[in-house]
Amino acid sequence: MKKDFDAIVIGTGQSGPFLAVRLAATGQRVAIIERHRFGGTCVNTGCVPTKTLVASAYNAHMVARAADFGIQLAGTARVDIKRVKARKDEIVEKSRNGLEAWLENTPNCTVYCGHARFESPREVSVGEDLLAAPQIFINVGGRAAIPSMPGVENTPYLTNSTLLDLDVLPRHLIIIGGGYVGLEFGQIFRRFGSDVTIIERASRLIAHEDEDVSAEIEAILRRESIGVRLNAACIALTRRENEDVGVRLNCTEGPPEVRGSHVLLAMGRRPNTADLNLEKSGVARDARGYVLVDNQLRTNVPGIWALGDCNGRGAFTHTSYNDFEIVAANLLDHEARSVADTITAYNLYIDPPLGRAGMTERDARQSGRRLLKGSRAMTRVGRAVEKGESQGFMKVLVDADSKKILGAAILGTGGDEAIHCVLDMMYADVPYTVMQRAMHIHPTVSELIPTILGELQPV
Repeated sequence: MKKDFDAIVIGTGQSGPFLAVRLAATGQRVAIIERHRFGGTCVNTGCVPTKTLVASAYNAHMVARAADFGIQLAGTARVDIKRVKARKDEIVEKSRNGLEAWLENTPNCTVYCGHARFESPREVSVGEDLLAAPQIFINVGGRAAIPSMPGVENTPYLTNSTLLDLDVLPRHLIIIGGGYVGLEFGQIFRRFGSDVTIIERASRLIAHEDEDVSAEIEAILRRESIGVRLNAACIALTRRENEDVGVRLNCTEGPPEVRGSHVLLAMGRRPNTADLNLEKSGVARDARGYVLVDNQLRTNVPGIWALGDCNGRGAFTHTSYNDFEIVAANLLDHEARSVADTITAYNLYIDPPLGRAGMTERDARQSGRRLLKGSRAMTRVGRAVEKGESQGFMKVLVDADSKKILGAAILGTGGDEAIHCVLDMMYADVPYTVMQRAMHIHPTVSELIPTILGELQPV
């Protein structure tokens, strides 16, 4: 029997639940569907579990540095990986269960557990149930992309999801991929006590960042004895004796094979759109499977929207939540909002973290604008020196004609928070002099941003 609703939400990531509750609050009858675990990537395999591990790894690192701060330990500290995992699981479960309970107890909202598949542009099946609605919102997220490379079918490997299930410490973790996932896990497990080697096909880590950012991040990782192999071509996996895994590669320098106990594939993401029967809805996708949307996140089929990672317009929790805000504003608040108005912003949660907003220096140069640039090493930031965490640097780019901030990178302690000072100025669309003249609190990392803006030089 067909069940009619005013709206159907497919997926419970960082857009779907909030939109479902907003719609339900207006009196609309809403169905929300989840096939596996509530909360999507962020809660289950992304932000929540990994940042919990980052916190454990940071504390392990600071214990190892205790003598630097004049603290003598009575015995030898060790990492209890089973307790680390248990703490992570407890935090994830609390978040996931809280979200499920919130939806289950929301008036006008019906929760379906099962696999959603389109039967028409207005109908979705979940098991034996057929649901219909004039509005359908797709929020199905993404998963790790498994590259086609020799040996991958016959060699055990880990993804960002399965690595979180380990309750043993890898003797030697080999990570293929020098992006955000690979770098964060690499430092985490090195601080837990694993040997770690990161293999990257490009000539530098996180190659879409500026060269100075990439170089400093590589230096930070190497200082912790993390192996880095760049310019890796012809990568192949192979089994070795004693359950070891070998990774063969052709690099400009270094041995032709790295052998370890575990391999993590961290080579990008793909959308979860292949098994939705989208062809029955008429919704268009690009060659990689991402749902095509306009700046209001509408698909080519009227009445169907796509939010979050599956639309290819952002790959972060905050971009997914922003998608919810854009759709809700346009549909419910009669406020015209567009994804084109958002400013690129994200963090890389190694230690010290990288906070990024707006253009890279490379992009700013290529834009043809007259540029001003200010920078400062973290060794010249009092708060960083006092904390004994003075790796990294800060830089800000400004349009010389409009005096508007174009972008910034803060690689250093507190950079993940301080970057919001710059981001807020960019959204306010005011000249950099507004921040330059502001009185910031001492001692902080962000207090040096006005100082940097007072030392701008032509690029």
